[in-house]
Parts: sequence; C-alpha cells; structure tokens
Amino acid sequence: MLLLLMVALPLCALERPGVEFKVFQFPANQIPRIDGKTDDWAMVPASYAIGQDQLKDTVNNTPMDRKDLDVTVKVGWVKGLNRLYFLYEASDNYWDFKHRDLHNDIFEVVVDGDLSGGPFIKTSHPMQGVNPDEAHFSFHGVHAQNYHIFTPPLDKDWTMVWGCQPWIKSLPYANAAYDFKFKPGESGKLVLEFFITPFDYAAYEGPERSVESKLWENKVIGMSWSVLDYDDDGDGKKYRGFWNLSHKTSMYGNASDLVAFRLMPVEGGLRRAVEAEWAFQVVDMDRRLIAFQDLSYGPVTSWLWDFGDGKTSTERHPQHVYAKPGEYVVTLMVDGPKGKDRRTKVWDVVLR
Repeated sequence: MLLLLMVALPLCALERPGVEFKVFQFPANQIPRIDGKTDDWAMVPASYAIGQDQLKDTVNNTPMDRKDLDVTVKVGWVKGLNRLYFLYEASDNYWDFKHRDLHNDIFEVVVDGDLSGGPFIKTSHPMQGVNPDEAHFSFHGVHAQNYHIFTPPLDKDWTMVWGCQPWIKSLPYANAAYDFKFKPGESGKLVLEFFITPFDYAAYEGPERSVESKLWENKVIGMSWSVLDYDDDGDGKKYRGFWNLSHKTSMYGNASDLVAFRLMPVEGGLRRAVEAEWAFQVVDMDRRLIAFQDLSYGPVTSWLWDFGDGKTSTERHPQHVYAKPGEYVVTLMVDGPKGKDRRTKVWDVVLR
C-alpha cells in the first residue's frame, strides 16, 4: 500500500523552498488584450511584479547592473481559461536581435502545469540508451514546455518552442505582441505581452492527442524564466548573462528545478462583495434527479433556490426531483452581511 501511495503522489520538489510567487487573476470581463500595451495591467498590484532582484546569473556570474538591463515580469490568469498571461517590460543598453538564429536577446519561459517534475528535454531522457532523435518526438517538451521568446524578433516567429510541438506557439494556444522603438544595437525599453497554454501532455502529432493543464484557484504550478542578454561582440555565440528565477541553470530542461507559482483568487476590490453563482449535475435522468451546487462568492449566510417548477429549497447544495419533463428556469438567491445577489439560468436544466 505504501508503494502505491508513493507512486500516486506527485514527487516533484521545486527550487527555492519557501519562495512562492503569485499569479494575478483577471476578472472574466477584463481579459488582457494581446496588443503590447500595459493599460490592461494597471489593475495588477505591485506585489505581483517580479523584478531583476529575484534573478541570478548562474552561467557567467555577471553582477546585476540595472543601467545595463532592467527587467520586470507580471503573470496573470483567467478563471475558466487554461492560459497564462505575461507582461514583460525590459530596458537594455544594447538590444541584440539582428541575427536569424538563436543569437538574440531572449526571455526563456519554462512551465510545468501539473508539477510532474523531472527532465523534459531529449538529451536528458530518463531511460538509458534512448536515441535522442527518437526522444525528440516522444519526450522533448511533452510534460513541461520551454519557450525561447525573442526580444524582439526580426523577420522570424516570436518564439522558438524547444520541444517537439511547435504548434503550441500559435493561436488558439498562444499569441504575442510587442511595443518598442529601437533598432538592433540601440538602447531602449521593450514591452512584450503574450499568453501561453500549459500542457500536461503536449504531443508531437498535435492537439488531438494532447492534454491542457487545468488551472484553478490556489493551484500551484512550476514555472521559471531566464533572461539571455546578448551584447554582440562579434563572435556570434556568447551572451553576457543568463539571469534566471530559479537560481539553477538546469531549469531550462528539468521541471524539478522550477519555482512555485500560485494561481490567486480575484482581488477583493475587483468584484462585488457578494455574487451568486451555481452549477448542477444530472444524477439520474430517468428519475429526473438533479444535484445543485452553490458556487457563490463572498460571505453568504442564506440560500433560496427556485427550481422553476413551483418548488424551492433553502439548502446550500440541494438535490431536487422534477415531476415531469421540461425546460426549466432556475434561480439561486443568496444573502449575507455584505449584500445579496441572484443568478438565473434559462433552460440549462432540460429533462426528458
């Protein structure tokens, strides 16, 4: 039994124990537009901003100098959508992006939506003797994903997905927009806004065999990023720094080396004090037995259900048997010390 429990439980251990970053929840009516502008993010409290002070150069041990490079990142999500939204703002004294290959200033993001942990790049396949070419199509980026995002791109895609599934960088799974006014080799500020979709299983063949990571309030996911700052010295290979959030270089290919991010509830000032909401499930269609679930937000002390057939209930999560088939209008009314609200659903409950 102990062995079975050990197999069933997630074994992923994240870097920087005791450190947990927050992912801001956008209200459903204020989803960010991917347009490279920051106005949609004005509602995000400063406590969600992750700055350069949280990064560490683990390759060249370059000292942090905000006159050279200064980076701030905010991450958001929307309840009901399996997307992560990013606002990346960076000022650099030398933007390097004239080359067609990976020699480009890069914002590298790695996400593990279900904390599966472990290596996910083809050269680190856990089974010995697996050919890297074979591992590419069956393993590379499958259970965690790595995005090499060009900051900015020049006549090339906005990102290179370091995995076997380049389809995840396009709509409806991802999108990006930039705002900048500098040319290669110049200084200036860049704004990058994008969203990605994390996958528990991202197959080479495409979305048909893939499984999106489900996002919900207070869920913890594994994530990290690194900033690769090229200042072209003519060799075309070296970058000046590899500043990363997990403080471990191998975060680029091992999901156990990521850090914890918690998907936060909506901030209190962004919604009404009390909001009625509910769901239902057909328990037995032959008996016309329905289970109703209260999903209301805020302090609620009383519930009144109108089932649409002349019957009511004051239980929080009632079950109800309808006497005859029909299309029903159901209403939940909630009340509490901070206010009242009601939610009606027209013909969601249909019985035969």
